[in-house]
Amino acid sequence: MEEKKENSDRILEILNEKSSLKQDVFHTTIAVFNDFKSVMKETVAAYRIELAQTDKRIAIEFIDKSEYEMHLKVAGDIMIFSMHTNVFKFDTSHPITKTSYVKSNVYNSYCGVINVYNFLSDSFKYNRINDIGYLIGRIFINRELHYYVEGKRKIGLRHNDFVNFKIDKVAIKDIIESLILYCLEFDLYTPPFDSVGQISVMEIQEAANNVLIKTGKRLGFQFMAEDNGAK
Repeated sequence: MEEKKENSDRILEILNEKSSLKQDVFHTTIAVFNDFKSVMKETVAAYRIELAQTDKRIAIEFIDKSEYEMHLKVAGDIMIFSMHTNVFKFDTSHPITKTSYVKSNVYNSYCGVINVYNFLSDSFKYNRINDIGYLIGRIFINRELHYYVEGKRKIGLRHNDFVNFKIDKVAIKDIIESLILYCLEFDLYTPPFDSVGQISVMEIQEAANNVLIKTGKRLGFQFMAEDNGAK
């Protein structure tokens, strides 16, 4: 009976501590995600005014898809911001876990995550379901608003002080603009001529309906038959 009581006590302890903590992290993350939406709307509105005076053909658009997803369309690119509904802990090998901030309280390493993916706008416009997107950034936020960004090139370098930085709307705008810059500089490559290979009549007919061509910025374009190993 004593062992059962210990188990019961341990369960209650975990529920009261860790489960409550995860609720705190989740609600903090969703509040930050809503701040991203707000800042993104303002940023898009400002760029639209500028672009209207230079080239009206250039599209920039904010799309609020759901509580946990938003899209930012910039010219030929679309960025998808997706908030994960679960809470994660940094692995013990991660440098963040070696900091005094986390060592003083391991719960400081529990974070919500916002993933940012880059796709081609035409992939969605023409329903090219086989097209490839790329993860270009991950934003980690803990219950105390400390944050850390993993990303390509300068995206992560500017926002990697988890101990001292707290996320706010100024930081959010800088993150958004850094992501936009990366996408605009991350061009679609033409694949080597020989890699495109052969194509059958059926495949070209299907390709006309935008089904069998897989496209991505580093992939270029590729017929699915070749991708599956067909000769």
